[in-house]
Amino acid sequence: MTSGHRMPSPELGLWRALVLTSCGLGLLRPASGSWGSLPPPALVLAFVWMGFPWWSVSVMLAVLAALSTIGCIVYGEAAERSFGEKDPSSVVLDETAGCAVTLLAVPWWMVLTTDSGALSRAALIGAVGFFFFRLFDVWKPGIVRDLQNQRAGWGIVLDDLAAGAWAWPPTILSCAIALRLFPVAV
Repeated sequence: MTSGHRMPSPELGLWRALVLTSCGLGLLRPASGSWGSLPPPALVLAFVWMGFPWWSVSVMLAVLAALSTIGCIVYGEAAERSFGEKDPSSVVLDETAGCAVTLLAVPWWMVLTTDSGALSRAALIGAVGFFFFRLFDVWKPGIVRDLQNQRAGWGIVLDDLAAGAWAWPPTILSCAIALRLFPVAV
């Protein structure tokens, strides 16, 4: 990934540009990848705040991860042509997918109970999951870096999905900490 921040060419089209930049978040500076990683934890907090059941959070994250991955694969080649580089920094749909994968590891059924601490626990876990996803996405340990060498959309998204999986252990550990700091009322 290069550090150049470019706007997409008009040939990409508004729809594809909005999808690939996660509704324009990838055009924000600095740290476009961090901006692109925000939708999953933000949506978790919105679901909890609105009182949706725990299972809807898991379903939302799975759908978000799947659709973001598909978007990267389907539009990836057009994105690289439009931005003129491999894995353009403005394309952050892959970060959205990867952070959603990280948060899918959370046992939301344990975290999101009906007591008053649910929002605090969700915020803590969302923040920690975001942090560890970004850590592994930037660090790219082991095979994660090699996955970028795949063709077009696959090369854009596979490393982020792998970074999301690497972030599972510390994110799950954060669940234990959150449940200790904000215990479920019995």
